Amino acid sequence: MSIVVVTDHIFAGLDREREFAERHGAEFRSRQCVTEEETIDAVRGANIVFVNFAPITPAVLDALAPGAVIIRYGVGWDNVDIEAANARGISVCNVPDYGTTTVADHAVSLTLMLLRRLHQFNEVISGGSWLKPADQAPILEFSEVTIGLFGTGRIGFTVAERLRGFGFTLVAYDPFADKDRLRDFGIEQVELDEFWRRSNLVTLHAPATPETYQAVNAESIAKMPQGAYIVNTARGALVDLDAVVDGLRSGKLAGVGLDVFDPEPLPEQHPIRSISGAILTPHAAFYSESSMQKLQSLAVEEAERAQTGAELRCRVNNPRPTAGLSEGAVA
Repeated sequence: MSIVVVTDHIFAGLDREREFAERHGAEFRSRQCVTEEETIDAVRGANIVFVNFAPITPAVLDALAPGAVIIRYGVGWDNVDIEAANARGISVCNVPDYGTTTVADHAVSLTLMLLRRLHQFNEVISGGSWLKPADQAPILEFSEVTIGLFGTGRIGFTVAERLRGFGFTLVAYDPFADKDRLRDFGIEQVELDEFWRRSNLVTLHAPATPETYQAVNAESIAKMPQGAYIVNTARGALVDLDAVVDGLRSGKLAGVGLDVFDPEPLPEQHPIRSISGAILTPHAAFYSESSMQKLQSLAVEEAERAQTGAELRCRVNNPRPTAGLSEGAVA
């Protein structure tokens, strides 16, 4: 009998995944794994694995059945050791398009709140005090603000679509972008140094890679205009939190809107928790009722392709064939 495993999840239920396993006569296991040891135990002998944040290490991969398929609930796959999966002939898939508009909505909400300083006005008034609007100066007209898009894939471009109507100037740094598409939309593509120097607010929409690791750091913040802002709904590893804290304390940064952190959860005593210029949300940008339903549906559809040996829609790696592997993931 083949085995289908959900290592960890945040859904109200797993009816779709369970029905998929039953339809194909597979054993179904559901856990909430956190550690490598828990994950190894959960996936032993599995043919299809749905994973959220559980660590997929070489030791976890070694516990899988030959030719297994891993399906990540979400866009990124930085909790999966891709090279180790390649070496073992294991396919890794993601679901890149389930929550594009939801994440974009969250990023835009943080952007508008920061630029109008709504969180700081609310903090003062909720604390029983009052203030003059000029006490939060400077607050710029949106037409005076240049927003930098660090990445213009599905989410980054959707953010641009939402922001364009407010009159912002939009610039982008993305070496892989379609230059003509950006130009036709009114987004100016610039080199990295110019990107930091011109952006009053940077919103991050790039994967976590060695090239993007801590792209927001002391050096890049120093290049930004005085009183700049950072919004991150992508990956925590893109931001050096210590540098951000220094920027907020010095006034170089007027505020930040962070939905993702490195590590997560954000440590209880981290100083950014007590800085009024920071809006912090708990890795929630992806979440809406409809996005969660779409995420599960698309993940199970990918599992169906794996089951039947059909071409996978969103494979993110290049597994090397290994002697003795079967055609499909599920016998």
